[in-house]
Amino acid sequence: MGALTLMAGFGALIGAVVLAWRALTAGRGGRRVAAARLAAVEDVYGAGAAPPEPAAEPFADRVLRPLAARFGELGRRLTPAGLVARLHRSLSYAGNPPKWPAERVMQAKGLGLAGGALLGPLYGSGLGGSGALIGAVAGAAAGFLLPDLLIYNLGVRRQQEIARTLPDVLDMLTVSVEAGLGFDAAVAQVRSNAEGPMAGEFARVLREMQIGKPRSDALRAMAGRTTVVELRGFAAAVVQAGELGVPIANVLREQSREMRLRRRQRAEEAAQKVPIKILFPLLFCLFPALFVIIIGPGALRIMELLGT
Repeated sequence: MGALTLMAGFGALIGAVVLAWRALTAGRGGRRVAAARLAAVEDVYGAGAAPPEPAAEPFADRVLRPLAARFGELGRRLTPAGLVARLHRSLSYAGNPPKWPAERVMQAKGLGLAGGALLGPLYGSGLGGSGALIGAVAGAAAGFLLPDLLIYNLGVRRQQEIARTLPDVLDMLTVSVEAGLGFDAAVAQVRSNAEGPMAGEFARVLREMQIGKPRSDALRAMAGRTTVVELRGFAAAVVQAGELGVPIANVLREQSREMRLRRRQRAEEAAQKVPIKILFPLLFCLFPALFVIIIGPGALRIMELLGT
């Protein structure tokens, strides 16, 4: 404890010396700077005139934005290059939400780090000993990693939504092509009628093709933005059909049938997991209440008989 006190006093002494030196050096040149500025004002506005007051900036521009920039710089410095690449990939899987670009996520990581380091000791102080230090480290780590976890969770939900709606979207695409539309026109038709992340992916494919990107490259890019195996297989099948000259309607029909089959298999698999999932709620929530209701009156009656 004495060593910590000595170090704190030494640091305070150094800080006081630095502040005094800055004050003295500022005082020497401050008069010359003030006189030069006053002379410039008099030259422009005339002697005795005061310059117009600058427009007051909003509080967000004066305080919040610089503070957010500092937090973003802190997040970038503490995030390794591999985690930055993983963050960009997670944002791509999440559909690149406009409200959460990579820069804002970095700011949230820096803010979470600082906030967790400040709030962690409040919860860890109850452990005694080095609990405050452990709480600070754990809080800082949790606050730093929380934005990554939220973005990952958002991407997982979006990929699940893509897997759920893909068979219906492919059915619409197959019907449009069989009705006589070309593939690009059928994609545009599905994009205008469908909803959800698949409509957004098709809209992006159309935009990329409109600016001159080949269809095969646009479809491969769409496959790279998803973790859904079925969508990747669909993109590969369409690209291969275009390269080999296979009628696209036959490929879409086969892909649509396969997607429906896989969706039914996923539903059957989920139904088979239901008994296992409800086993623990039954054991720990329902059965104790049933035992109390069934055995409780008999147990009370036995206690009364034994007491008499």
